[in-house]
Amino acid sequence: MTSRLMLLDTASLYFRAFYGVPDTVRSADGTSVNAVRGLLDIIAKLVTTYRPTHLVACWDDDWRPQWRVDLIPTYKAHRVVETVASAPDVEEVPDPLQAQIPLIREALATLGIATVGAAAHEADDVIGTLATSSEHPVDIVTGDRDLFQLIDDARHVRVIYTARGMSNLEIVTDEVVFAKYGVHAAQYADYATLRGDASDGLPGVKGVGEKTAAALLATHGDLAAIRAAAETGDGMSAGVRTKLAAAADYLDVAPRVVQVATGLDLGPIDAALPRLDDVAGERAREFAGRWSLGTSMDRVLAALA
Repeated sequence: MTSRLMLLDTASLYFRAFYGVPDTVRSADGTSVNAVRGLLDIIAKLVTTYRPTHLVACWDDDWRPQWRVDLIPTYKAHRVVETVASAPDVEEVPDPLQAQIPLIREALATLGIATVGAAAHEADDVIGTLATSSEHPVDIVTGDRDLFQLIDDARHVRVIYTARGMSNLEIVTDEVVFAKYGVHAAQYADYATLRGDASDGLPGVKGVGEKTAAALLATHGDLAAIRAAAETGDGMSAGVRTKLAAAADYLDVAPRVVQVATGLDLGPIDAALPRLDDVAGERAREFAGRWSLGTSMDRVLAALA
């Protein structure tokens, strides 16, 4: 079997599971377990379909790092329900899902799946670090387009994109990114910086939409070259130069916010796909019985076997 590392954007997947499985799915004591069961089913399908030899559930230790907020205060601001001093802000998460997050972590630990986060960083940054340092081909599983910037055909890093649902997964390569957006994956962070992203609270350059951003990158290559051309007027209209000049303060800081980190010290990680012995398998089934996870645990155990 060819080795392959699968990196899960875990929050993206458990949100999808929560909204995709009815809230009527509950344990014997009435606790909602739809997100737990849904995530187990997702992992079972991914492992069965793509056959990774290594698997990491990447975690948001801080979903809105202060250093990103310091650079762009609107970053994910619309998703904050409570600001906490000296700790990550509280994200808007439905109460029935919030209650399941500790169970999700316990389920992953029970299965022996490595769960990796990093202080003051998002799961995207963990994924960026692992994807760019991996000795194996990499599958990044996410519904977040921001991670398209990590796609690298030469290193066999691709995205398994979940935005259209688990029954309609899309393999995203550089060719796919270029066909959709007119930019290469290596240009995607600059493209997102220029265009902006309302879902992340990134304003972008006012008056520069997707087509203009793609055209600028096609002509100049990257954001630094675009800004240099705006200074000299080389091959750029006066109107676009004015828009870029007006957004200078934003463009000074946005690349650091948009680009995922790739150099985190994550320590030793045993990412090998877990092979559960009889004792570990029985422990997983006991956990499943306690929380009424039933066939979802059976499916993931079968996939790991």
